[in-house]
Amino acid sequence: MVKVIITSKLEERINKVFKKESVEIFSLMLSLEDNPKKGKEISSIGGVLIKELKYKKFRFYFIIDGYKVKYLSSEELKNIIIKFVRMSEKNDQQKVIDEIKYILRSLGEEGF
Repeated sequence: MVKVIITSKLEERINKVFKKESVEIFSLMLSLEDNPKKGKEISSIGGVLIKELKYKKFRFYFIIDGYKVKYLSSEELKNIIIKFVRMSEKNDQQKVIDEIKYILRSLGEEGF
């Protein structure tokens, strides 16, 4: 079973920025339960993949176990957790990616 987790800080920010449109964004995020291979791979830190989903000019970043996603088929993906951690606009994209990498290197997945 694939489980999608959205950090409370990110959830608050999405609700604040998008208001009524936030329902559509959460639906997009939860669609990963059905298709966990969705999203563009950004980077990998210690076996943890950083991926992004795009919505208009915004990007939503999530972390996932890189080994399971790369080597298992969609039917075999069980007990996997996808954790959405940050969002950015196009102009501050690199800053947010660097911040996610820093947190993963120093604190690991628990840093979120």
